[in-house]
Amino acid sequence: MSRPTIPDLAKAARVSISTVDRVLNGRDPVRPQTAERVLNAAKQIGFHGVTAIERRLESDKPVIKFGFLLKQSHRKLYRMWAEVLKAATEAYPGAYGRSIVRFMDDLAPDKAAEAIYSLSREADVIGMITSDHPQVNHAVDGLAAEGIPVVTMISDISTAARAGFVGNDCVKKGRTAAWFIAGLNANGGKASVFVGSHRYLAQELNEMGFRSYFRESAPGFQMLETIATLEEPEIAYEATRRLLQTEPDWVGLYVAGGGITGVMRALREDSGPVAKRLVVIAHELTNETRAGLAEGIIKVVLSHPAKLLAETLVRAMAEALDVDRAATVSQHIVPFDFYSATNI
Repeated sequence: MSRPTIPDLAKAARVSISTVDRVLNGRDPVRPQTAERVLNAAKQIGFHGVTAIERRLESDKPVIKFGFLLKQSHRKLYRMWAEVLKAATEAYPGAYGRSIVRFMDDLAPDKAAEAIYSLSREADVIGMITSDHPQVNHAVDGLAAEGIPVVTMISDISTAARAGFVGNDCVKKGRTAAWFIAGLNANGGKASVFVGSHRYLAQELNEMGFRSYFRESAPGFQMLETIATLEEPEIAYEATRRLLQTEPDWVGLYVAGGGITGVMRALREDSGPVAKRLVVIAHELTNETRAGLAEGIIKVVLSHPAKLLAETLVRAMAEALDVDRAATVSQHIVPFDFYSATNI
């Protein structure tokens, strides 16, 4: 059997022969994504120049400064995200990546906008989680005009100028939380949802899916008014205590935003029948929520797959720097994981 030729490689990679020639010989620049496709095709068909292509890609890799803007530095969840994003940056094969992580301890929209502008002076591209607000959107619009793309993670924003979004299907996530509560409470009752802030589109969509499931599929449940915790455990603690004392038919709580540690504290302190039967659904598998599952305080955790989300975000950020890309917002929907006391 004859060895694969350059035309064979071009056909397998779905590129022109001249493009393969540029990859092999380095006569002209080739987009990293195209060169990676040629390399993968070469490996698949057994092309003899694989080593040469790998050397070529390694020498041509750009240096990219990946900027990540996360929320409060005192929260273990966001420190965890920082580490996972740093690892994904270092492992990204298409560039020599440098991660720049900044936290927003003050979540006010004007402070978020300032943080975005500040990070843009250090980074080539920004990945961030923040609220949807006109001041935030204006900052992202300004960076887009300067050629600094912004990709949102976990919670999207509404400006068309963002380069992309990486996260869960939030409506489906909310409906899944409702499905668990309905399935674990055969006799119905009252259900509630806590959000961190209504300015986070992900949490708004979580709530929408949660309510729509009960409305459509579980009419035996009554929805209580949504409570915003402002991402503060103390507010969540006081809200949980109040509901435990005033709502004897309360059977389900979906914590779609911050504050789960406050909820857990209130439930640990209360040994009454409402606290014992309450089905709590939380987000993100952390040391705290893992302990809640083990104790039976939390029944289910719906969690982003951290490594997959980070790798997807870094790739989306790198691709957003491609000046030849289509001027559309890229959407990367990753699945969410389920955790209970039986599989932690």
